[in-house]
Formats: sequence, C-alpha cells, structure tokens
Amino acid sequence: MSKTRIHELAKQLNINSKELMEKLNEFGIEAHSHMSTLSDEDAELIMEYYTSEDTTSEDTSDDIAVVYIGDSITVKELAEKLDMSGTELVKSLMKKGIMAGINQSIDFDTAVKIGEDFDIIIEKEPEKDIMEETFKDEPDNEEDLVERPPVVVVMGHVDHGKTSLLDSIRHSSVTSTEAGGITQHIGAYTVQIDGKPITFLDTPGHEAFTAMRMRGAQVTDIAILVVAADDGVMPQTIEAINHAKAAGVEIIVAINKIDKEAANPDRVKQELVEYGLLAEDWGGETICVPVSAVKKTGIDQLLEMIILTAEMKELKANPNKKARGVIIEAQLDKGRGPVATVLVQSGTLKVGDPIVAGSAYGKIRAMTDDKGRRVKKAGPSTPVEILGLSEVPSAGDGFYVAESDKQARQVAESIIAKNRMDMIKSTPQKVSLDDLFTQIQSGNVKELNIVVKADVHGSVEAVKQSLERLSNDEVRVRIIHGGVGAITESDVMLASASNAIIIGFNVRPEPAAKTFADEEKVDLRLYRVIYNAIEDVSNAMKGMLDPVFEEKVIGHAEVRQLFKASGVGTIAGSYVLDGKFVRNCKVRVTREGEKIYEGELESLKRFKDDVKEVNAGYECGLVMKKFNDLKELDIVEAYIMVEVPR
Repeated sequence: MSKTRIHELAKQLNINSKELMEKLNEFGIEAHSHMSTLSDEDAELIMEYYTSEDTTSEDTSDDIAVVYIGDSITVKELAEKLDMSGTELVKSLMKKGIMAGINQSIDFDTAVKIGEDFDIIIEKEPEKDIMEETFKDEPDNEEDLVERPPVVVVMGHVDHGKTSLLDSIRHSSVTSTEAGGITQHIGAYTVQIDGKPITFLDTPGHEAFTAMRMRGAQVTDIAILVVAADDGVMPQTIEAINHAKAAGVEIIVAINKIDKEAANPDRVKQELVEYGLLAEDWGGETICVPVSAVKKTGIDQLLEMIILTAEMKELKANPNKKARGVIIEAQLDKGRGPVATVLVQSGTLKVGDPIVAGSAYGKIRAMTDDKGRRVKKAGPSTPVEILGLSEVPSAGDGFYVAESDKQARQVAESIIAKNRMDMIKSTPQKVSLDDLFTQIQSGNVKELNIVVKADVHGSVEAVKQSLERLSNDEVRVRIIHGGVGAITESDVMLASASNAIIIGFNVRPEPAAKTFADEEKVDLRLYRVIYNAIEDVSNAMKGMLDPVFEEKVIGHAEVRQLFKASGVGTIAGSYVLDGKFVRNCKVRVTREGEKIYEGELESLKRFKDDVKEVNAGYECGLVMKKFNDLKELDIVEAYIMVEVPR
C-alpha cells in the first residue's frame, strides 16, 4: 500500500478511529482527521504496536547482559543495542510516561531504567583516548619480540654526585676511536657494556620524571638512586625513593664517594632500611653498588648490575611495526624550529614518518642520535632528536606514527578540540577532604594517598603512624611521602601525579608551590596541632567535616556622639560611612588604628526605634555587648560570618 487512510487502518485493527488518532499523536505522528493518510513506515509501526505481544515481562535468559552507551542515544539505536523492535521500546517508554518517537533521543538515566525492565545493565561508555583509539596497538606475537635495552633514570639528593656519575658512565663507554670524549647533544644517551646497550635519561632530577608520570607515561625500567657514602640519606633522597616506588620502577642504589675518608656505606644501608630498601648482602632484594664517580671505581660493576636487572625483567619490544614512544624534552630552536628529544618504545622510527604528539604533528625531516650523528632510523629504547613538528610538544606526551600527513593533522586537530572542551569543563576529580566521603561512597576512592611535611622528623613519624591507623574496610590511608621542611613544588607534583592530599605541620608552602597546588587542584592543608589533622581526615572519611566559615566585612561607621542610658550602657551615636550595619552582626572597634574591642552588636537603633539595618549615609545608635569604653571618632567595623562553599 502506498498510503493508508486512518479510518481504513482502524478498521483493520478493529478499533475506532478516534482511539487510533490519539495513539498516533502519542507517537508524534500528526493525525488531524480520520480521512488523513499515513506513510507506509508509520502504518507499519502502528500495526506492529497493536499486533505484537507484550514481551516486557518475559525473561528467557538467565544471563544479565551489559550494554555500553554514551550520554544520550536515540530510541532506534537503543532498540538495536537491546536487540528488540523499536515499537516494543516505544511501548516501554510510554508505560513510564515518556512520549518519544523512534528518532528522538533519550538521556542515559532513562536508558538505564529501560534496561532494568529487560534485565539488561546499561553502563556509560568509557571515554576513549583519541590517540589510543586511532593508533590501536595490536598485541605482538612472541616470535616478533626482540630484546630491547633497559631505560635508566638517575635520581638522588643534590651534590651527591649524580652528574659526576653520569659523566663517568658516559666516558667509560667511549672507545679509542672517539678521542676527545662525547659531546652531549640530547637529554638521553646510550652506552655499551660488553656489547649490550643501556639508555640513560638525563633528566634534571625526579621532578621531570614525575612530570612524565603525571601525563601517564611509563618511560623508565630502572632507577639508579645515588646516595653519598659520607652524607647518607637526605630529604631529596627520600623524595626520589618515593617517586620511584610510586611509579613502580626497580631501584638500584649507587653508594657514591666511597673514596672519601668519612665514607660509611653500612650507615647508608642502615638508613635505607627505614624506607623499605634492604641491601642484598643484608638479606634483602635491593642491589647496592659502592662507586666513586671521581676515581671511576665500581662503574663497570654498576653497569653490569643494570644489565643483570634488565635480563631478569626480560625487556622486549617489536621493532617491525610503526613506532610509538614518549617525548623526553622539547624546545623551540631559533634556527631549526620545534626540536624534540623522543624515546622510541616500540617499532622503528624513520626519517619521513608522519608523526603526531599531543597537539603537535609533522613529518620527520631529520633525526640525530646522542652522539650528534644524523641517523635514518631508530629502534626500541633508542633516544633521538627529531625536527619537523608543527609546534613544541609537552614532555611526557606520547608520540605515534600516522598513516599519512593528513591523518596526523586530523588527529592533532581533534586533540586540540578535545583539550578545549576539557578546559571548558575544567573540573578534574582530584581527591580532597571536602568531597572525600562522596568519592568513597561512589567507589572512586579505595586508597587515600597523603604527602606529609613537618618542621621536625619526630612530627612526620607521629603523623604518619596516626594517619595510617585511620584505614578502614572502605579506604586505606597510605603515606606516600614524608619529609622535613617547607612544602615544595616537587611535593605538589608528587601529590598531583599520585592523586594525593598534602598535610603540613608548622610549615608553610613555598609561594610557587601554593600557586602550583591551586593550578593542579591539589588539596593542601596546614595544621599546628596533630590532633586537628587526624580529626579532619577521620571526619572527612565519615563525611562529617565541619563547615568552614570566613568573615565578610559589611560596613564601617564613625562614632560622632555618646549617650549614657541606664540599664543599657553607652549608646554610640554613629554615622555609617560605607556598606551597612545589620542587626546581630559582629563588630570590631578601632581607635587610631588599634583594635580595642571585638564582639557582638547588642542593639541597632534609628532615633529611638530598633531597626533591622542602617545603610551608608545615615545615622544610628550602636550598643556593644558588655563594652562601654567608647570615644568620639572611634571607627566601628561590622562583619558577618559566611560559610565557605566546599
């Protein structure tokens, strides 16, 4: 049938035309009279509705299926996902009082309710990473994998000899043909030991290492912790240990400066035990190598231990596919444009490859290795400097080789658009004490990570123990770092990367650290009494944190004349200079800049009447609670306490 009249269809379905017209209007199909015509599609939909049996209550399957959808979905698409007819779904929606046509969209919550009726769990589709989605990494076959060099980062306290050690390692691998040593070109380089290469990342300490981890880049396999034999474990050493542990990286300890008279390697090993690093020769699992960067002793043994650890880890990668890896560092060179040092993690990177790294994209024009030589390709765990990107990428961004220049540009543009959307939303779900309970309830928080800083070592230990005791079945309190001294940017970076809160005792954050904490939305709490911190964390875990109030100044008045009244005390005849005075506000009286009283306003009068408020430019009578020592020209400041929204 090409067109069907409403009265004819009503006859076929054995119902009256009026009832059919009402049903058509519910479906969003216009029906003005019984002589109106319907399209084939609409007629079929109505026929199906009246002839199909109600199957919503039947359940033939014992298994509960799970379907993933976005924030909204059309009725038609949902019907397909639920493997049912559109009519059936429209009927189900009608029963819930929702009038929706087949092409109309419904929100996620409505879809969940519909799913429940059919014993189908509907869940929100996980947000896809544009890069990972575009450049899906197929699992490698075992036979395609080959051994790759380990990637090593050197960390430790300032002045403990990190740079000297790196220099010694570099020069130990220089062959006689490379007379005059190596010119350090890029922030990563490879050394050879018995024909086996090791890649070192020359990062400026653990800050850069953590910055990469903040962006989700797992770059290194092994961390070398440099500790001076004459100095022992220092605050930055502890930070380095905690950063490496948080990243799940294998730690090898290099006990440096053993050539010094004051050197005491056993003391270093003893101090390391406190931080969970027990030396191998003491029955533990941590490799400790005594070295002297100046005398170049123990360097070969250290390199052998790195190779041994790498062999135990069985590090492998597939070199025969499109390359992917991480940006180690990047800067804008005046002559060459954006220059990036990249570490290839799998596949082989070649000159001419179209690559994308975050919002930067381009075709590789040239590649230089760590010795400053031009190279045509770079395999897994190889660091190279590349030219040809459209802009300077961020350290820690992943890079991927695209199918073509066009695809690289499209992916970069979609990332720029997504970043813009994310900035608009700009509500990162960082954990904070204020919403801790809500996040625990919703299952977002299983572990509460805390960074503790205090003025003395004893306080750090006391706080750590007290807070860890607060762990319960729902959430475990874990102190990921404890140190002495002011709260630094490094602390904030660690807290941000590990989704932790920072608690400080009798210490202040450095100005830069405070600004960084605000940018990164890291909850930073300062206390003078240990008990208060424990109480706050405990209450936050139970969802009972007390509201925070702050004062808001609402007006100022000048005392112009004084009156004595029996039973009332001194009434200050005053002139409201700005703002307003309200009944029951709090007041502060100052005389020649010095505060002489702070308390409550007992009464507020205009002439002889009590009033609710007096605005600027008017005169009033003020009576302070239990305070009569007022003089003319005293300034009265009115303020109220307002709750700070959490």
